[in-house]
Amino acid sequence: MESSPNRGAKASGSTSRPTSKDGSKKNIWSSLLDGVANGKRLPEKNLLILGGTPESQREFLETFSAETSAGAGLINDKRQRRTPPIANQFALGYTYRDVLDADHEDTLARVSAYLLSEPSPSFTPLLKPLLTPQSVPETLVVILLDWSDPWTWIRRLREWVRLLRSVLVSLDDQTKIVMEETMTEWRDRKRGMDAHSTGAGGASSSGGTVAIPLGPGEWDEGLGIPMCVVCQGADKIEKLEKDHGWHEEQFDFVLQFLRTILLKHGASLIYTTPFHANSLQSLIHSSLEIHSLLKRQSLKHNVIDRDKILVPANWDSWGKIRIIREGFDMEGISIAWSIEIQDAPEPLENSQNTGQESESAEDGTSAVAIFEQTIQDPKRDTSIAMPNIAVGNKLEVETSDMQVFLAKQVEILEQLRAEDDKERSNKPAPQLDMSPMEDEGRVNEHIGPVQFNMGGIQVDAEDMLKKLKDREASRAQKKDAAPTNAGDEKAHNQALANFFAGLVKKPGASPRGSPSA
Repeated sequence: MESSPNRGAKASGSTSRPTSKDGSKKNIWSSLLDGVANGKRLPEKNLLILGGTPESQREFLETFSAETSAGAGLINDKRQRRTPPIANQFALGYTYRDVLDADHEDTLARVSAYLLSEPSPSFTPLLKPLLTPQSVPETLVVILLDWSDPWTWIRRLREWVRLLRSVLVSLDDQTKIVMEETMTEWRDRKRGMDAHSTGAGGASSSGGTVAIPLGPGEWDEGLGIPMCVVCQGADKIEKLEKDHGWHEEQFDFVLQFLRTILLKHGASLIYTTPFHANSLQSLIHSSLEIHSLLKRQSLKHNVIDRDKILVPANWDSWGKIRIIREGFDMEGISIAWSIEIQDAPEPLENSQNTGQESESAEDGTSAVAIFEQTIQDPKRDTSIAMPNIAVGNKLEVETSDMQVFLAKQVEILEQLRAEDDKERSNKPAPQLDMSPMEDEGRVNEHIGPVQFNMGGIQVDAEDMLKKLKDREASRAQKKDAAPTNAGDEKAHNQALANFFAGLVKKPGASPRGSPSA
């Protein structure tokens, strides 16, 4: 009985870790390290980038991560070597970017970018693990389009929306609940206000709440994840005008169609141009709720400049779309879009020019077919796109590859050279001892009047030759003149005639030798 306290003291003395009041052991160092790690842990944001090519995806990431503040060039050079590589050549690609504050000292967030180029149903299992109850509130879907082929935009958008819907339907119930909460929060935000001035549930900075009822066609088809559509290469708009005969009607139609569709999903829209300042970075940061602690970033809509369009989420409405151009059927397009996105996704190559879509276009139930009837692919049928132009005088022409064109030109040049050599070989040798007065008219026609300077006076050789001939003719008629004087004068006149005839025949060269006296 006496030994038990000693054993208890020994046991307690052998323990190096302190115990809490409830007797449970606690590692103080682990707790401290976990606390420091949690304090330094960056906010995790996700970008799901769909569409485009590997090159256009890289262009988007460069624009998104570009430093726009003054004096950031040196910092950019230092950080460029440490930029994470982009793996986007096969299937689902990945990279990440750190978002720096205005002073380039603090890191505001780490953005993980997942990249997928083709809306193939086989990629559905790759997207599903990216959407969890924790990641959904921090995720933004970005769909890339390009101005090189605007006639494919609505078809591509439809396939991407179908693919996303098929993925979202297959998620677990907990994730679906979080998605519904996320969409409710986005819908309730005060529209047209900067993200700094509003909070969740539509609470403004003054503490009150703003309840704005949804208009027609708004948030009809919320996907559960915020979405942004980026139309790259707006510098190609001028090429569409020059090469394909586009007018303001076509550009307005495309804009109205996009805005009507994206309004149903609560999505934003932006046109970007390479190497030009734009609001892409501010739009992405605002959508992901990445806010600078030092500099307030403003996000202002732009629906005037056709190459710098910016339509933030929760800003647009049917009334704003209608004023672009009268006659656009927003109601019909909205209903048609809601119907056809219900189908399962299918590869783009299998959905081109299907008979089912042609029938749907007639009864107005296919938004894609309606769009493609107005915005024609020039390579398919230019006569429909420009009916007023004759078939033989189209503006659009199919151009061949540069190397193929040059190879054909080389063949044509070789053929012409062979024909010239054959013609030259069949021609008789030219006569070198031609009379200076031969083909006088043809020579004069090509070289014009021949003049030379004689004693500071410009003399017309042809006129002088004519005068000499007239003089010789008048003197020849005088039979009674002395023979010696007439002979000398005749020889002198003949020498002058030969001299000026040589000048007319060969201007700039020395005259042919005159007969000796």
